[in-house]
Amino acid sequence: MRALSLCLTHPDCGLHVPFWGHPERVARQEAALAGARRAGWREEVPDVDEGVVVAAVERIHDPSLPLRLREACKHAPTLFDCADNPIAPGTYRAAVAAVACALEGLGRLRAGRAFRVFAAIRPPGHHATRSQAMGFCFFNNAAVVAEVACAQGMGPVAIVDFDVHHGNGTQELFYHRNDVFYLSVHRYPFYPGTGSADEVGVGKGRGFTRNFPLAAGADDDTYVEALSFGLEELTKAVTPQLWLVSAGFDAHELDPLGGMAVTAAGFGRIGTLLAQAAAGKPLLALLEGGYHLKALEESVAAFLLQLVGPGEAGT
Repeated sequence: MRALSLCLTHPDCGLHVPFWGHPERVARQEAALAGARRAGWREEVPDVDEGVVVAAVERIHDPSLPLRLREACKHAPTLFDCADNPIAPGTYRAAVAAVACALEGLGRLRAGRAFRVFAAIRPPGHHATRSQAMGFCFFNNAAVVAEVACAQGMGPVAIVDFDVHHGNGTQELFYHRNDVFYLSVHRYPFYPGTGSADEVGVGKGRGFTRNFPLAAGADDDTYVEALSFGLEELTKAVTPQLWLVSAGFDAHELDPLGGMAVTAAGFGRIGTLLAQAAAGKPLLALLEGGYHLKALEESVAAFLLQLVGPGEAGT
């Protein structure tokens, strides 16, 4: 029997070690994994083929980005592209491993060897633009997968982003296109300053970007209602063949960065909405933010439990 739900991860993701006290710390990955284990998702570690990963990254990013990051890591510790992006000697390997897990998830879904996949990876990705790393992000994991999926005939693709920060990189990369629908629910105004409701795409991509900006302090009901409206609009505009989720859990009420009031139960409700929207289509969720370790574990568990039906996890 195929594994209906699968958690992919890799120890190399732990090689990205920012300076002491940085919120995007190694322990986040273990907290997310603990949540997946509580939800009963089967855990696997895929092989990493650097050449395959770099080729995929270069499909959506400026080809100089992987090389620049690899070379910069030789001089670590230092900053890369932005003041909020400290790197360690192992940051490049961590970013490659994160993309490898995401691509493996896509491959499992495409082959029918999984139906729901969660990639417990770091560093996150949704702030990375075509040519610049920013916001703790180096390669845009969701955008890389979406680009490869479209090339493999799996489009149209839906990317749903519920991180508390707007995924400016993901939006930028698909803003002109109609084969990827980007939906984001996030705090606004807030870092990185993008994501207003009037940002809807341009050219043939007009109407394929939809933002639901929320005020600080938004709770479960507010977040879930906004996402519900967004999913209704998305499914009226397009019938996705693949669902990608930028799963950030930093809107949790305990998160030190988010300033929102969502609970673990609220993330469970988000999981239910996404399961209903995706219905019989494959779904890959990629870890983005979430910086309170206990809240992250509990939120991941609640979210993943609702992405599959009773008794389906790990079978």
